[in-house]
Amino acid sequence: MKQKLVVIGAGMASGRVLEHLTDAAPDAFDITLFNAEPRGNYNRIMLSPVLAGDQTYEEIVTHDDAWYAERGITYRFGEKVVKIDRELKVVEGENGHVPYDKLIFGTGSNPFMIPMPGHDLEGVIAYRDLEDTQQMMGMGAGNKVVVIGGGLLGLEAAAGMAARGADVTVVHIMGHLMERQLDPAAGYLLKKSLEEKGITVLLNAKSTEIAGEKGKARALLLEDGTELPCDLLVMAVGIRPNTALAQEAGLAVGRGIHVDDQMITSDADIFALGECVEHQGEIFGLVAPLYDQAKVLAQTLLGEEAAFKQRSLSTKLKVTGCDLFSAGDFAEGETREDIVFRDPARGVYKRLVLEGDKLVGAVMYGDTGDSNWFFGLIRDGEDVSEMRETLIFGPAYQGGDSADPLSAVAALPPEAEICGCNGVCKSDITAAIEGGATDLGAIRATTKASASCGTCTGLVEQLLQVTLGDDFQIPAAQPICGCCDLTHEDVRRLIKSQELKSQEAVWQELGWKTRNGCHVCRPAVNYYLLADWPVEYQDDPQSRFVNERKHANIQKDGTFSVVPRMWGGITNPAELRAIADAAEKYDVPTVKVTGGQRIDLLGVKGADLPYIWSDLNKAGLVSGHAYSKGLRTVKTCVGTDHCRFGTQDSTGLGVKLEKILWGSWTPHKLKLAVSGCPRNCAEATCKDIGVVCVDSGYQISIGGAAGMDVKETELLVQVPTEDEAIEVVMAVTQAYREGGKYLDRLYKWMAKVGLDWIKETVVDDLDNRRTLVERFELSQSIYRKDPWAEQAKEAPRFAPLADLTLEAAE
Repeated sequence: MKQKLVVIGAGMASGRVLEHLTDAAPDAFDITLFNAEPRGNYNRIMLSPVLAGDQTYEEIVTHDDAWYAERGITYRFGEKVVKIDRELKVVEGENGHVPYDKLIFGTGSNPFMIPMPGHDLEGVIAYRDLEDTQQMMGMGAGNKVVVIGGGLLGLEAAAGMAARGADVTVVHIMGHLMERQLDPAAGYLLKKSLEEKGITVLLNAKSTEIAGEKGKARALLLEDGTELPCDLLVMAVGIRPNTALAQEAGLAVGRGIHVDDQMITSDADIFALGECVEHQGEIFGLVAPLYDQAKVLAQTLLGEEAAFKQRSLSTKLKVTGCDLFSAGDFAEGETREDIVFRDPARGVYKRLVLEGDKLVGAVMYGDTGDSNWFFGLIRDGEDVSEMRETLIFGPAYQGGDSADPLSAVAALPPEAEICGCNGVCKSDITAAIEGGATDLGAIRATTKASASCGTCTGLVEQLLQVTLGDDFQIPAAQPICGCCDLTHEDVRRLIKSQELKSQEAVWQELGWKTRNGCHVCRPAVNYYLLADWPVEYQDDPQSRFVNERKHANIQKDGTFSVVPRMWGGITNPAELRAIADAAEKYDVPTVKVTGGQRIDLLGVKGADLPYIWSDLNKAGLVSGHAYSKGLRTVKTCVGTDHCRFGTQDSTGLGVKLEKILWGSWTPHKLKLAVSGCPRNCAEATCKDIGVVCVDSGYQISIGGAAGMDVKETELLVQVPTEDEAIEVVMAVTQAYREGGKYLDRLYKWMAKVGLDWIKETVVDDLDNRRTLVERFELSQSIYRKDPWAEQAKEAPRFAPLADLTLEAAE
């Protein structure tokens, strides 16, 4: 008979326990899973890329509803547990009770909020979950944000909002950033890098009060009298184990829930793991020990012998595009010596701390390729006296042989840890390879290496290459999803070559494992069919993300954001009156100027959408497609009309480009800008496509980005006339539409095909350029329409949000 197992908390640690249990003994337990959040397990480590817009929430979901259903797990999401009755062995939820034979606490931690005056005001948040992330995603140009805390989480929050255009200030009480992981020199380099990205960093700054106005945070006050205005204040100052429920149930609790080596609490039938536990006086925040605990707990529940042992940990981090690593003890001491390497031009800093003949600490900034090797030397206490002169240069230089770039990986001992999150060593991976795991996906599936934070992915691929030699081929891409074994590139090639012109044909002819695809592959396949067969294929709205189905950006409270299109950022009094009237009529709580020179109406009720669209349409305004995988905005400066430095009519060109390109679907969002002179007031050099006007014509550059990856555009071509500039932009857009992987920004597509290929295709081959333009115009003639106008005419009744299967991508 199955035992009744109840799990409280659907986080990463408890999720890993469920994986181990259901893999090893799928019929051993009748499992019920509670979670206060209205969703299941997702990778919290990857919330930062979601904040920056580099990943979607769907891409970081670890266990979706189908996963729980396949494993027979009853899930009660959005329901808090209010009481544990240990005598009756019953868990009381908000919606009823569940009996248990065994109970697991995976309640995680709560963010620590500094109890200063004003900490409970509206607009003061932590950085803990998806809701916090979505609130920060609403911060952009024109918003001021203050982040308290110069640790990893605070800096990731600051970087993500700064990438969205917000004015961000980081306030840190210590003398340098990330003082637990970095020494002062590395902390200085990190501060310098952040400031270059437009983030203000205040060190040795003590916060005293949060000033409010009408119940909302207005400014942070510092001890020295400085006042920092803010629209949002983020506290990222640490976490505390969430022990309240366990304490009320009478379990032994200190800083966390007390557990022994088998993860058993003071009640033999109750277990705990993750950030809520205390083991031998220690509490845990990194994912690696949490996964170790999960493995031990699963073995304990299955009656196997296992014991959790705390192990030495290294920290390998990626903050705002800067690689950081620290391990061991890097404090100074009379018996210690430093070996330091600095390369200011490359932004590289390495410091090794030696005590006698042993390496006891390491800090690396900018180049962390050899970090696992250094960590092994620290962990094992190895004698490094014979390699002291070349130690700082890494394993490839030991013995004087640095010719082979993979020699560092080859030199790693079998016990060298490759994936710190999951505790996977080199021998685990080589054993998996020998067992038939010959690509990255197979290694992830069999060992979990690189399946969490992803920082070890490159090292795993190098190890595959070293082990397999000529038999290893780095895959061009991963499968599109679990429904098939085909990559995005394969699917697109087969859609064209086999002339597949419907989703049903794709599922049938390409051997899809599921009948109708899933929330990951359906939007991609829908886009590929739409882009490749604009005449024959009809767009499927249900295969789009919720934002594109609703023609507005959904917000965290279920309301919507409406952005009317303003061609080239130009408006007039009539349009402004219409926007003002609509804001008043529909009680819009927030009206905001965006970074793309548009006006955003935030907080529109779903039921009001068709009617506000209708009113705006009557004034001549159409959808700004701020929700779309398509053209967002064309940002302009005033050019020759008003500016004494303007060389060409940048405003006019921007308006023309936007009127030509609007309504076009692309693999990801597309942003353009036209600057009237090299002073670049429209910031054309960090857009997907940018035009800079010069005396002799128009410089067209592509491949810019201003998110987690900050990239300057690369010059594609300079042309003498406005007509030719428009033609080149249209052709580049169509080439990207036809060749880009779904959800890849233009710069990622450019990195795959190469700038030289784009030049040959769009610049040098005039016949091909005109063919691309013709195909773009054909697609526009079929698909370009204002969805607001269509929906306003029908005034549809919107389905409740609960029926949505695809979440917003951004």
